[in-house]
Amino acid sequence: MDENKTQEIEAMDEYTAQKEQQLLEEDEQLSREEEQFEAELAELMKTDPADKKGKKKKKKEKKAVRDKGPRKPWSKKRKLVTAAAAAVAVLVIFKACTGKKDDAVMVSSTPLTKGTIQQELTISGPVSGTDSVDVVSSIHSEVLDIQVKEGDHVEQGQLLALIDESDVRKELDMAQNAYDLAVSTYNEQQILAENGYAKAVQERDAAQRDFDRISVLFQAGSVSQQEWETAQNRLRDAQRETKTFTLLDGKPVANESYSLQIKNAEFELEKKKEQLNDTRVTAPISGTVVRVNAKIGRFADKIEDDKPMFIIENLDTLEMKVSVSEYSIGQIQVGQEAVISADILNGETVMGQVTAISPTGEEKGGGSTERVIPTTIRIVDDNTRLIAGITARARIILNEAENVWIVPISAVLETEEGSFVMTVDQGVIKRIAVTMGVESDIQVEVIPVNEGDFTEGMGIITAPSPMLADGMKVTENGSGN
Repeated sequence: MDENKTQEIEAMDEYTAQKEQQLLEEDEQLSREEEQFEAELAELMKTDPADKKGKKKKKKEKKAVRDKGPRKPWSKKRKLVTAAAAAVAVLVIFKACTGKKDDAVMVSSTPLTKGTIQQELTISGPVSGTDSVDVVSSIHSEVLDIQVKEGDHVEQGQLLALIDESDVRKELDMAQNAYDLAVSTYNEQQILAENGYAKAVQERDAAQRDFDRISVLFQAGSVSQQEWETAQNRLRDAQRETKTFTLLDGKPVANESYSLQIKNAEFELEKKKEQLNDTRVTAPISGTVVRVNAKIGRFADKIEDDKPMFIIENLDTLEMKVSVSEYSIGQIQVGQEAVISADILNGETVMGQVTAISPTGEEKGGGSTERVIPTTIRIVDDNTRLIAGITARARIILNEAENVWIVPISAVLETEEGSFVMTVDQGVIKRIAVTMGVESDIQVEVIPVNEGDFTEGMGIITAPSPMLADGMKVTENGSGN
């Protein structure tokens, strides 16, 4: 092989490796530059090397040949590897096409091998306790004593702090007096209602007897009509008087407004009793005190920056709250295992398990149209060095295949006729139709359409171009050489 061409290929391979490393080190920067990158990639892939007459071949629009449903977006690493490989292929073909007439096209290749491939999903999220509660107070009084510190384990109902109760106790006494007064007023009104009703009934009964007597005399002509009408009016007045009283089961009771006064006073009294109890701040759950924001001498309801007095978490079991892309959530199931890693573990990992998947998605944010689904992963290993409040990474195996043919993703050429890989046999290209199986970020399982087309170690072109065709002579550069 010409020494200059060898140096060019080596430089291009080095370029590809540098781009791979750049992605791993600058993942955040690539995220911001993703749209610009895709535009540049599209322009690069649209450009074909010019032929000797300066003409350019028109590229047919590619169509999907298999309806596999919506596929998840390529990872940044996959995009970079594919783009770099494609760039190398285009540059090599361009040099070959513009060189000597009898020069063979130079291609990079890799030996075909079998192995295990996994499709993984790696997501990050905060570690927290399974239960967390903010302890707050609505009492506008000073904190007199704090009996716990951060890191203390507490049991449900355990005393955390004492708040000055003097003002609350005064308000309680006033509420008690208001309640007693309401009850006393009601009792007085009840007595008045009973006595008044009894008197009204007596008046009505007497008026009824008098009216009955006068009616007989009136019919006999012994009294005048005026006397009879006077007796009738007296009876009607007495009957109306009895109807002014409220009866319950036929018995008179005080007006309902007095009962409502008792209920209102009783409500205020109970509220003040609760406030008095709340001057003893206790733990609502068993767990670890992770934050103490209260300070002695400060008002309990006016903690700095509106923070809670205390935060208590159950750290006996930890979990991660993560957001899974809508493109991947269909492959996640409750009960699925996850491998958890974090900087604090110094390279070690712990096991987790998916315990909950939200029934609804939400916006990813940042202007993206992608939706994400809140998902919970519980840490199942005991006695780990994980602590709440840090960020960890969860790796979930979505799919796996063993003892299968594996090639770089860039080695698969997808056309309107189907998917192909290109092999090199004694310097001549052969296209082999394949279907794709499990995909990782940079590799893919390939299955030959015709059984027996693959043999161990055969050279696979790592970045085939649509310009390459069956029977074309090529010169290999790579481990498949």
